[in-house]
Amino acid sequence: MISGFYRMNILLFVLALFSVSFAQKGDIEVFLIDSYVTPETPHKFVISFFTSGECSARLVIDQRYEYQISPDLQTDHRAEIDMTSLVFDSLLVPFKIFVSDADSNPSESETYEVALPEAYEMKKGDGPGLFQVCCFGGVIFGLPNPSVIYYDGEQYWGLGKEIPLLSIYSGNFTYPRHYLSLEYNYIIDAPVKNFLRAGYKNIIEIPGIEYISPGVNLFTDFEGFNGIAPEISAGLFKIYGTFTLYARYRYNLQPSGDKKFFNEISLGLFSNFFSFNL
Repeated sequence: MISGFYRMNILLFVLALFSVSFAQKGDIEVFLIDSYVTPETPHKFVISFFTSGECSARLVIDQRYEYQISPDLQTDHRAEIDMTSLVFDSLLVPFKIFVSDADSNPSESETYEVALPEAYEMKKGDGPGLFQVCCFGGVIFGLPNPSVIYYDGEQYWGLGKEIPLLSIYSGNFTYPRHYLSLEYNYIIDAPVKNFLRAGYKNIIEIPGIEYISPGVNLFTDFEGFNGIAPEISAGLFKIYGTFTLYARYRYNLQPSGDKKFFNEISLGLFSNFFSFNL
């Protein structure tokens, strides 16, 4: 039986989830004037553009390196960025401009590309190759998420792995605003051990940490233990600029049958590297 306390928490959680899921995108247009990398060292990325309205602006290079271009509201934007310490896998580097108007409504440019000078090839050779980066990233991404589960007054340990399948970006954000995921959980020595989950998550970037992420997922053990699980995650800090360590609390409820429930606390690494991004 669900207590009134849990009912109220679930209701507040669902209301908060829907309230943050319908943010709208701004209408400011970005017009690129010039973008190039100087051939001499130190290599500098020179960029200038103007916008259809006053706004702040930031630049994201290769989906990894982020720079504040215009912290104050303005329409003309220009910057010179030292590129000598950055490592890329190609001499043709993508970048995107994100802007916010006076009311914090976000907009973004299309994806542009800038060509690195041939001399930059020497710099590339000093870093790890693409194969090494993919292998290293795959090892980290494949690490299971440890968890502790409280079920029927007993404590159990578990392992799991969440894989984001579809990520949706919107405006001036580093992380996707929403993503859909599949997840497998194994609970050691528990009466019910295996769960497969399909989930929806919303990411809210906040200062001080990386993000707060409310979400909900459906789960099953394929033997009759089916349920719903509201959750809340906190992205704590980035690792190698690609992975984010997060802590998560999840309340798992079987609404029919025996109406059992259990609580779960876990640590994990978030990355949408293998996700299909929109």
